[in-house]
Amino acid sequence: MPKTTIAADKAKNFGPTVKRFVHSLEHWRWGVLLAVVVAAGAAICSLFGPKLLGEMTTTAVTSYQSAGAIDWDTIGSIAVTLIILYAASAALSYIEGLILTLVTARYTRRLRSLIIEKIARLPISYFDQHQFGDTLSRMSNDIGIIANTLATVLTQIITSITMVVGILIMMLTISVSLSVVALIVVPVSLLLVSRFAKLAQKYFRNQQVTLGTLNNTIEEDYAGQSIIKANSHEDLAFADFAHSNQRLYESSWKAQFYSSIAFPIVHVCTNLSYVAICVIGGQQAIAGILGIGSVQAFIQYVSQFNRPLSSISQITASIQQAVAAAERVFTFLDEPEEAPDPEPAQVVRDVKGAVEFHDVNFSYHPERPIIKHFSVKIEPGMQVAIVGPTGAGKTTLINLLMRFYDPSSGYITIDGVPTREMRRADVRKLFGMVLQDTWLFSGTIEENLAYGNTNATHADIVAATKASSIHHFIESLSHGYDTQISEDSDNISAGEKQLLTIARAMVANPPMMILDEATSNVDTRTEQLIQDAFTKLTAGRTSFVIAHRLSTIRNSDLILVMRDGNIVEQGTHDQLLRQNGFYAELYNSQFADN
Repeated sequence: MPKTTIAADKAKNFGPTVKRFVHSLEHWRWGVLLAVVVAAGAAICSLFGPKLLGEMTTTAVTSYQSAGAIDWDTIGSIAVTLIILYAASAALSYIEGLILTLVTARYTRRLRSLIIEKIARLPISYFDQHQFGDTLSRMSNDIGIIANTLATVLTQIITSITMVVGILIMMLTISVSLSVVALIVVPVSLLLVSRFAKLAQKYFRNQQVTLGTLNNTIEEDYAGQSIIKANSHEDLAFADFAHSNQRLYESSWKAQFYSSIAFPIVHVCTNLSYVAICVIGGQQAIAGILGIGSVQAFIQYVSQFNRPLSSISQITASIQQAVAAAERVFTFLDEPEEAPDPEPAQVVRDVKGAVEFHDVNFSYHPERPIIKHFSVKIEPGMQVAIVGPTGAGKTTLINLLMRFYDPSSGYITIDGVPTREMRRADVRKLFGMVLQDTWLFSGTIEENLAYGNTNATHADIVAATKASSIHHFIESLSHGYDTQISEDSDNISAGEKQLLTIARAMVANPPMMILDEATSNVDTRTEQLIQDAFTKLTAGRTSFVIAHRLSTIRNSDLILVMRDGNIVEQGTHDQLLRQNGFYAELYNSQFADN
């Protein structure tokens, strides 16, 4: 199925996303609350600095005017108090940082766990329709942004709010009239900042969505370099990348432009109020309404008052970006999951391997049916070959058998038990799979071979590798069964990979097998080894073989010939050739090509 293209939608659900983000911190609420209290304490300790500095100035001026000498004892006492407060503020800030770091680490660990758990519960249809790079971006980039915001921005918000409220109180205790002048610019600044923040949110969300697309493009280009080079596709690949990169550039600079413009707006407004306060405060000091130390303290408070306002305007960009990232993570976590398994579920015991399709219909999209009125009865131990042109429904048939998808109508039974009345995991344990696209995981060869049966002994594994004719190759490696396989298994040939996957299926020892032949890219000798291994693997088991080379399934007990989602012919190889129908046409065309 084609994968969907990620569209850059407008920003939406900002409020609900923020509410959900706060709710998702519920488990760590006491840690966050403690961090809030400690951060507020650190801010409060620093609040008294300008007031005490003003008292020091006033003490110096008045003592010199009255006694002709500066009262250093009083000034020293105030200085000691000031040092203690500043030291307490620094210590509390450090403690608050440690608390938030721990909360952030645990919260992001939980988010990543939720994503991994979600992936396990998603239906196969999700992976057929979505890009790998976008999902990877949600787990890495988006969660990274959330973590950074939680660790830094939360601290700034707490400190800034505490400072704004505390400084306002301190300013009012010094002069109400000067406080009014300082506050006139606040609503104007907040109104303008809010306007630009809404514009920025749209582009921050586009930025995160486009980043997911770009990651997918990079991942595909990196993994497919050999194909790109072999087809001289470098220019087109670069053009695709450049298109996504350009979209990311446009979203990024617009997001930063609209979010960053808030700072100069606040800066200009606060500087205008600062000038007015200096003029009015100077006049009041000359008139004796305020002491020189009080004017000095008020000016310092105004300067500090502007700082948290500017800080809030600056962190708006980070908040917008974090909300966009959180929205993408939560959207992923809200994706529809597989329907729950039936309770109580039926279990097939002493599996014989009788499989029957009862008038099965299926479509990925309602308007395009793939399987139509499909019925067939398969006796235990039969080898069933499924043949047909591309798009005939061969792989879809296997997906239905494994319950990766459920039929739109009709049902499938194993030993008379409908598969939809069984747990998906129980259905899948009944089958071993050897696919055309071989997949080996990073780790040792022995770990890969024991993947389907973790209780297998080394002797079991060796027996399987000997039966699949891969033991000699493994023994020839420098570390034998402990040889590490690279992430993409590029240190093992295609034929050796296929033999290893067959050995892995033998170790798992399932009652039934599904084989997707993969011998088209190997030499004649390796092809024969694979065919011999297939024969040993399917002996005594009900097996389903998706056949690409029809010459390899001539001895099958039943051949199902599919065309446009229907079984148009069925029988043995000789019977189908005598019918001189569609199977004979496919077989003869392959023979002619060879």
